[in-house]
Amino acid sequence: MEPQVKRRYEAKANVIKAMAHPTRLFLVDELSRGEHCVMDLAAMVGDDVSTVSRHLSILKNAGIITDEQRGTQVFYSVRVPCVLNFFSCVEGVLAADLEERSCALR
Repeated sequence: MEPQVKRRYEAKANVIKAMAHPTRLFLVDELSRGEHCVMDLAAMVGDDVSTVSRHLSILKNAGIITDEQRGTQVFYSVRVPCVLNFFSCVEGVLAADLEERSCALR
C-alpha cells in the first residue's frame, strides 16, 4: 500500500475509532437532533461533566462534531450530518445479522 493511501485509511480508522464507544454513539445521536451544551448531555448520559467533556473532545478531534462558545457555555452540534448514515448502515448490519441467526434456528 502506498504511504498516501495508507494515511487516508488511517484517517478513516480514526473517525471510526472515535465513534467506537456506546456513550459517544449516544452523544452523536442526540446531537443529530440539535445542539446541546455539555451540562445537558451529561444529564442525558447520566455521567459527570468531565467524562462527557472527554467524550466530546474525542468526537471533536475526529471532526465529527463542532462546538460554539456562547458566553460561559459551549454548545455542540454534528459537524457533518452524513455521519448519521453510519448509524443507518450499522442498523442494517444488525438487522441482517438478526435475520441470518433467525434463519439458522429454523
